Amino acid sequence: MYDVLAYVAYASETRTRTERVVKAKASIIAAFDDSKQREFIDFVLEKYVEDGVRELAEKKMRTLIALKYNTISDAAEEFGSARVIRETFVGFQKYLYQDNRGGGHSPMVGSRG
Repeated sequence: MYDVLAYVAYASETRTRTERVVKAKASIIAAFDDSKQREFIDFVLEKYVEDGVRELAEKKMRTLIALKYNTISDAAEEFGSARVIRETFVGFQKYLYQDNRGGGHSPMVGSRG
């Protein structure tokens, strides 16, 4: 749905979720060099490809952490803090919706709904 709206609003090329992930992967790897961050990002990207853009909503972060690490405490042990988890979860998303000029329109970052 986002791709259709982006096309209408910004004359953006529509892409599948898989295409977005493939296109963004190099930028994500360059931005997140910690292997634990990349592992979490890969997990979230798999869910995004399978289930859609709603997996990127901040309100889904707790559910995804529970699926991957069981608890927030377990995840914080892996990442060092809850702040780093959130920064990782929110931070990589901009690369999925970046256009060829480096800007982008992310549908979910900062979304509460």
